[in-house]
Amino acid sequence: MSVIPVGRFAPTPSGRLHPGNILCAMLAYLSVRSKGGRFLLRIEDVDVPRCPRSLARQCIDDLAWLGFTWDEEPLYQSDRTGVYQAALDRLTAAGHTYPCFCTRAQLMSLAAPNLGDTQVVYGRTCASLTPEETAERAKTRAPAIRLRVPDDEIAFTDGLFGPQRENLARDCGDFILRRSDGLFGYQLAVVVDDALCGVTEVVRGRDILSATPRQLWLQRLLGCPHPEYIHIPLLMDEQGRRLAKRDRDLDLTALAKRFSPPELIGVLAFSSGLTDEPRPMTLEQLIPLFDWSKVKRDDLRLRFAV
Repeated sequence: MSVIPVGRFAPTPSGRLHPGNILCAMLAYLSVRSKGGRFLLRIEDVDVPRCPRSLARQCIDDLAWLGFTWDEEPLYQSDRTGVYQAALDRLTAAGHTYPCFCTRAQLMSLAAPNLGDTQVVYGRTCASLTPEETAERAKTRAPAIRLRVPDDEIAFTDGLFGPQRENLARDCGDFILRRSDGLFGYQLAVVVDDALCGVTEVVRGRDILSATPRQLWLQRLLGCPHPEYIHIPLLMDEQGRRLAKRDRDLDLTALAKRFSPPELIGVLAFSSGLTDEPRPMTLEQLIPLFDWSKVKRDDLRLRFAV
């Protein structure tokens, strides 16, 4: 008996959608619909202060305006904290987590490999605290909860970028599952939701490629199935700059004044390599034309004309 494919689009509603978000939604939609599968919409608003419900509703309205349909009511992560806590409790009971009292300033000052301006490989400063030390520190600061990772390579094959591998201890370090303010981390929430919703393929931007080994490790610990991962190239503007929600000239507020939904979908289909010119197309018209072999592997340039 064949399994019905299940795909999803999972935007973070911290601002209006931009073309890169819409392209990701479009490719995820076309991929699963071309196989006769189901498409889900998940609102990743677990960081409630940054993601008001008004922006989530705007995102849903925008996707509907563009012609997207989904097979269940949208799922809001902000409504699912009890589900994430239950998963965290399981990991803690099995000895896979520990409390971390390090501040952001302390983390950035550690003599540890730096992964960028805001991320370091955690040096396990709090990994060996005794129960007494933990209780004493908890009197003055609520801890974050970290997951222990193995000094081992996690390997997988990406649908576009091929074989990938990462040593979690060296390249990632013990990562946070719940922040000190009580908000759950992306890695835990996405793994739990993909598993409980039966997601079989995950289409998302190449900038999240490095998160996949962490999620595979979490899936292994929680006994969750591994979906297929397909990371798409990043979409740049016409000048080659990476798109961001702060670029108001290319968010959906501005684009809706210039393009109809078929025109905008046609521009994105052309920019990604699905069509040979930016002609107006609906999502339904693109379904029989879709094939991952047509999608370019290099970062994409937003192209409004041939």
